Amino acid sequence: MIGFSGQPSERVIFFTLAQLCVIILAARVAGHIAARVGQAAVVGEIIAGILLGPSLFGLAMPVPFHWVFYSIPSGSLDILSQLGLILLMFQVGLEFDFSHLKESTNRRAVLWIAAASLALPFVTGLGVGFMGAPLLSPLADRWTSALFVATAFSITAVPVLGRIMMELGMTRSRLGVIAISAAAMNDVVGWLLLAVVTALTLARFQWSTFLVNVLLVLLFVLVWLLVVRPLTKSVMRYFNAGPEMSPTLLGGILVSIFVSGMITSLLGIFTIFGGFVMGAILHDERAFVKIWQEHVAPFVLVFFLPIFFTYTGLRTDIAGLDGAVLWMWCGLILVSATVAKFVGAYAAARIAGLNHQEGKIIGIMMNTRALMELIVINVGYDMGAISEHIFTMLVIMAVVSTVITTPLLRIWLPRNRMHSEKRASPSEC
Repeated sequence: MIGFSGQPSERVIFFTLAQLCVIILAARVAGHIAARVGQAAVVGEIIAGILLGPSLFGLAMPVPFHWVFYSIPSGSLDILSQLGLILLMFQVGLEFDFSHLKESTNRRAVLWIAAASLALPFVTGLGVGFMGAPLLSPLADRWTSALFVATAFSITAVPVLGRIMMELGMTRSRLGVIAISAAAMNDVVGWLLLAVVTALTLARFQWSTFLVNVLLVLLFVLVWLLVVRPLTKSVMRYFNAGPEMSPTLLGGILVSIFVSGMITSLLGIFTIFGGFVMGAILHDERAFVKIWQEHVAPFVLVFFLPIFFTYTGLRTDIAGLDGAVLWMWCGLILVSATVAKFVGAYAAARIAGLNHQEGKIIGIMMNTRALMELIVINVGYDMGAISEHIFTMLVIMAVVSTVITTPLLRIWLPRNRMHSEKRASPSEC
């Protein structure tokens, strides 16, 4: 008879491996399908993670679903998810191209779009979150819930937007530079905003405690910039002896990431912020970034990222929105977030001198939320700031607002080229 050994750990490792097999296979298949239909692979992986939760797998096949995901406590999957998220945020910071923020070309357009596409969604999300909190998150503080909804409305996913732009050949175009630069500024402010909102929430709106936390976070960033950055760069130059990363250097970098996350956790904000800061201070180490992208990043993306998406999917129960009122609020969140982001970016683009077609393209590109918003709402959910209902609604909003980006760009980009050619033709005659 087949069974487990007498060690309880064998049962844990067996079901953890079963979960990982299901998660990784589903992510690869979904990513391949997404790429075949013209979407970024990460969009398919996000959808796969959601479908592996109670929204589909648990609904259609409850017995296998519970056997795979609930035969053991969820601790192992939770830890892997959070560990992967720290590494992922280090990678996001590492791949962050801060040169976009210094680009003089189209600077006026970038500043206008970045500000408007952050401010209007934030104000809209604050209003929607504040109105909906008593019904949708009755156990959470009303202002806390509203602040997390507002932050989720504001974010733009630079990594996903970058991948979409690469697939459409927009990385070196004027619109591409403007969009990715504005999104980069948007995300820098967005992550700082998340840190501030988290610190404010954990301080329970006691302003003296909050100000102390903010000052400590600022001190942390300064120390990492002025002390840790040059020290780490010196260590990297010492151990980096060619195109391969030495085990000692990799070990030192991993320890630095984890220590950075531990410190930000002690300072009253989540560990992921520490991972992001550690990556951001090393973004200009070209040789190291290249080695990381070639040797470490694929493992993070193939192994850890799908775990995070499934971790999110297990918390997302679309069937839990079982009434007309809940679906009305879901529709309101989806429409208001999308429209606010689009209108803010479009209006700013027009003010900065872009034409109607270019404004539409910028508006839809800034709506790409995907992974970044999922990180924000998971933080809010872990803190009890948003309920499962709002969490599910925001997941739906993140997916839909990202999925519509590529198809609309495929429609609008040729129209913009035709419009540009028509405007240029009289001068050529």
